[in-house]
Amino acid sequence: MMLRDHHGSLSGMDAVVIGRSNIVGKPMAQLLLGDSCTVTIAHSVPKILPDVVRRADIVVAAVGRPEMVPGDWIKEGATVIDVGINRLDAPEKGEGKTKLVGDVHYASCAERAGAITPVPGGVGPMTIACLLANTVTACCRANGLDEPEGLTA
Repeated sequence: MMLRDHHGSLSGMDAVVIGRSNIVGKPMAQLLLGDSCTVTIAHSVPKILPDVVRRADIVVAAVGRPEMVPGDWIKEGATVIDVGINRLDAPEKGEGKTKLVGDVHYASCAERAGAITPVPGGVGPMTIACLLANTVTACCRANGLDEPEGLTA
C-alpha cells in the first residue's frame, strides 16, 4: 500500500527483497510480482548482494540483521522499505538502555533514497492500520453491511 501510494503504478520497476521468510519475504515478493515488478529474492549472504541491491528501484529489507544494508548499496532515488526491527545496546542513553533499529542503516540510506521507512514508526504502524481496516471489512462482509470505500483493496 505504501509503495502504490508513493509511486502509483509499480509496473516495470526492479525490486529486491532481502530475506526469504514465509512471513515477510516470500509474500512481499508475490505482492510485487502481482504489481508487475521484476523481483529478486535474496538471502543475506551472497557475495553479489551489494550489486543486486544497487540496481533496484525498490528495496525491501526483511532479514533480521541490524543495519545490514549501508547507504552505498542504495540506488539514488530508490524506495526503501525497512521491515526489520532489532534492539541494540544504547550506552549513550544510559546503562542497560537499548534502541530500535531496522535492517538498513537509516542515516546513510536516507541520503540516497527517494523515500525510506523509519524504524520505529514505519512498517509497524502501517501493519496495525491494515489489520484494523481488514477487521472492519470482514465485519461488514459477515454482517451484510456496505463496506467503507477505499478502506481495503
